[in-house]
Amino acid sequence: MASDHKKKSPSLGGGNVAAQAGILAAASILSRIIGLLYRSPLTAIIGDEGNGYYGTAINIYTIVLMVSSFGVPAAISKQMAQKMAVGDYKNAQRVFHCSMVYALAVGVAGSMLLYFGAGVLVPPNSVPVLQVFAPTVFLFGILGVLRGYFQANQSMVQTSVSQILEQIANAVVSILAAYLLMRTVMNADPTHKAIRGAMGSALGTGSGVLVALIFMTLVYFRYRGMFMERVHGDTEHAEEPFGPLMIETILVITPFILSSFIMNLTTSLNQTIFIKIMIQYKHWEEALTTTLYGLFSNKAVVITNIPISIATAVAAAILPNISTSFAQGDLEETKKRSINAIRMTLVIAVPCAVGLLALARPVTMLLFPQWDTLDVAAILLAELSITVVFYSVGTIMNAILQSIGRIHMPLVSAGIALLVLMLYTDMGGHALAICSLLYSFMIFMIDSHFICKYLDMKIPFGKVYGKPIAAAVVMGIATALVYSLVNRLLMAAADRVYFNNLIAAALAIAVAIVVYFAVLIKIGGLTREDLLQVPKGTKVVGILQKARLM
Repeated sequence: MASDHKKKSPSLGGGNVAAQAGILAAASILSRIIGLLYRSPLTAIIGDEGNGYYGTAINIYTIVLMVSSFGVPAAISKQMAQKMAVGDYKNAQRVFHCSMVYALAVGVAGSMLLYFGAGVLVPPNSVPVLQVFAPTVFLFGILGVLRGYFQANQSMVQTSVSQILEQIANAVVSILAAYLLMRTVMNADPTHKAIRGAMGSALGTGSGVLVALIFMTLVYFRYRGMFMERVHGDTEHAEEPFGPLMIETILVITPFILSSFIMNLTTSLNQTIFIKIMIQYKHWEEALTTTLYGLFSNKAVVITNIPISIATAVAAAILPNISTSFAQGDLEETKKRSINAIRMTLVIAVPCAVGLLALARPVTMLLFPQWDTLDVAAILLAELSITVVFYSVGTIMNAILQSIGRIHMPLVSAGIALLVLMLYTDMGGHALAICSLLYSFMIFMIDSHFICKYLDMKIPFGKVYGKPIAAAVVMGIATALVYSLVNRLLMAAADRVYFNNLIAAALAIAVAIVVYFAVLIKIGGLTREDLLQVPKGTKVVGILQKARLM
């Protein structure tokens, strides 16, 4: 019987949802860090102009990816898990097949759109870069289906490993391909070389997806026997007709696709408006306009994405518990867990935002030491720093809304915010940062409204927001003072700008961590119970008690 077989079936994920979410979160953080580290040498090779062409192309590529397949893993995981929960392995496998058909169809369409429509979608110099991205849409769709398949089986390890392999391959191939392609046009003008470098970077993105796809395919065939054994052992369920099941699959995938699409549409919209205004109405050269956009998208945004991923990852393991308590009808526990998820996200996001604001120039110099554009990139990073808070908390709030069955609410939030932004007027280069700040703030406010409405609760401002902000302000002042003092002392001893900045920034960041958590613990923003939940929490509490901080 299927029920007996279900008991015997081995579990890939071990049944620990929180642990599996933690694994995926850790891999996401590591992937982001790898992605950040390779951008510095890549930028040194292709320059800010090449970065601009790459950034312009990848934004359009990302939008097409959102429409075609970005939400596929989560959607497939949900649909398959629902069927597997009742032992319907036969139709869960058919969902996998339907999803693969969907991914192949939209992947081909998306790839053809990017390749043949590049001339319409991006300015002339970014056309060959976007065409290099085209095949990646097709590959990513298949990869997304395989990742969703394993996630439905409550195993995040395979997806996590594939993400890390994808970033490593991306980093290696991007740098090598950019260098080699630029060498083929050594005697060409700077713009031509920048285009070739950007094409090499795009090739790295595709290579990373290909490596991840090969890995996931091998893993799938490694476990295929176990999967098919469960399918053949399911004698209680009849196979559903392919047509209705395909329609059901599309209907499940569509909300995830639309939510991801609208959440990310603002990036493409900002890019399109900015480039058209600067070139067509302000008569800037394409190279200059694209260079400025590259500073924004491939320096400032890349840096802020790291703390955003860390902050959301910290709370990721908490979110499955919210779905469980809500499904059990325990509204009070759902409220408690939701507030705790938001609070723990803010504990990480707020100091990161303040730290980036206080050390915008030193951090930019460390990661992207292109002196001609350093000041502009640093200002953009400072302007974007506060979005770390709004995007981090907004992401967690989206997940909470989906956990309590309000799956369309994040879509509504993003749609309202995007409509407001379409009324936004041009303010020059800084409009990009200001638009991002405004958009993230609106998402945050609208999601806050929906959460309080549907959970019938109030978020305590002082405990959740006030204490992390107070501790971060003290931290920010201490950080700026330490950096300034150490850097001046080092510069007086030796005029080694980059090395002195490295030492001063490292010491300032170390001081920032100590000051922030010391103040936060002292004012009750981080409690003994919070610390006991983290790995080695007992030892941490013991050390803090000896230091009389707790």
